[in-house]
Amino acid sequence: MRVIQNEQIMLGEVAIKDLKLDAKSRDDVPQILKGLQYIYVNEEIREKVFALLEQLIPENISKNNGRPGMHLWRILVLGVLRLNLDWDYDRLHDRVNNHKTIRAMLGHPEFDEYYYQLQTIEDNIKLFTPEILDKINQVVIEAGHGLIKKKENGLRSRCDSFVVKTNVHFPTDINLLFDAMRKSIELIGKLCERHEISTWRQYRYNINRIKRLYRYAQASKQGGTRTEEQKQKREQNIRDKHQEYIDLSLCYIEKINQTIDELTKTKTLSTIDQAIMVSIDNYVQHAFRQADQISRRVIQKEVISHNEKVFSLFEPHTEWLCKNKLGTPVELGLKVCIVEDEYQFILHHNIMRKQSDDKVTVSIAQETKLRYPNLCSISYDRGFFTKDNREALEAMLDVALPKKGKLSKQDQAIESSDEYIAAKKKHSAVESAINALDVHGLDKCPDHGITGFERYVALAIVARNLQRLGAIIHKKDQRLLILRERRLKKAA
Repeated sequence: MRVIQNEQIMLGEVAIKDLKLDAKSRDDVPQILKGLQYIYVNEEIREKVFALLEQLIPENISKNNGRPGMHLWRILVLGVLRLNLDWDYDRLHDRVNNHKTIRAMLGHPEFDEYYYQLQTIEDNIKLFTPEILDKINQVVIEAGHGLIKKKENGLRSRCDSFVVKTNVHFPTDINLLFDAMRKSIELIGKLCERHEISTWRQYRYNINRIKRLYRYAQASKQGGTRTEEQKQKREQNIRDKHQEYIDLSLCYIEKINQTIDELTKTKTLSTIDQAIMVSIDNYVQHAFRQADQISRRVIQKEVISHNEKVFSLFEPHTEWLCKNKLGTPVELGLKVCIVEDEYQFILHHNIMRKQSDDKVTVSIAQETKLRYPNLCSISYDRGFFTKDNREALEAMLDVALPKKGKLSKQDQAIESSDEYIAAKKKHSAVESAINALDVHGLDKCPDHGITGFERYVALAIVARNLQRLGAIIHKKDQRLLILRERRLKKAA
């Protein structure tokens, strides 16, 4: 059974519209809560958001029967707080159980001792989908534009991309092989324990054996040489240590395959057992690939092409990205392209999988224009330029898209116009939006899988826009407070 929010106010509960938030606070929490409060108090906006939140309930689940589930409004509040404040689930768990103002926004009276369980919070936030969050984001932006009474001459925007890192360690072929072997041995060992098979009773010792040889292979590359003879001995030692590491790994892989055959023939396997065996097979395939690449690179002195490499076994969508940033030559994650308007709301975003900037230039402008028909201009940096992109964009928008390389007379005329120069000067403000997203949770994604990554990014965009909405209200409240204090001083 799910409800969006209890309509009947409990004894001692403060209605969300009557909730007093500190106008003097410089922290982010009051701003976020004011944004949420504005959405809740405005009836037209609230109905749109609640209609979207109802889509979180699966079709085969009854809204009226069964045990009570978390209110949908509370799920939105928890998700926004987690992302915008860059809290992990542990900190969010502590705050929602102990922070008086947050609990009031969730609809709890001051004396209510309801306790949120950590797993309940995680499971409910994961109900969000990128599609639902994108629609909620459009409602929030519409509310923000209504609040600031935007100009009627069209909406101006700027576009740029940045990297959201995935939660992975720096990949090398030898540590990826160890990851694959560690997981496959651990899973087969626990599976044998469940079925009382003694083949892998020492699986923890086996993992330590693999780890020891991995460390030897890692350490063999350390240190330098002075003479040619020392250099040859060092190279031979590197080959020997890597070969021992590969041989032991292949030996364990063969034993794993034999155990799987034995289990399949002699035991009745449950659905969970079969799922575990699929995972084991996946890790074994990864181990074969990494062992082959180590052999080719170290023993045969072959150069492994970039297309063959995998950068994480646990987050396979991770890409090796070079943005040419000073002090950050390489980033591991996915690029995200955003479009920000002149009022600092993020209109749209696109997760770029194996795409360069110039491949999304037109598509993201078209999608943003479809959502906001009054969009009249957009600006980019040079990385988004191609001749076809400029021509396609000029057909639907005023565009500031600098050309790479030497400019022709026609290009010089375009880029020296007053409108182009004004848009170019304002374009750098998009870096402020990217920095704000980085600070408020979008520097690294801790959620697993590409689905978790997409949900995390979409929720971060919604949270940031809600904070921007709250910041506008917060600034107005501060001005009113200053005026009130001045009147009181004059009256005194």
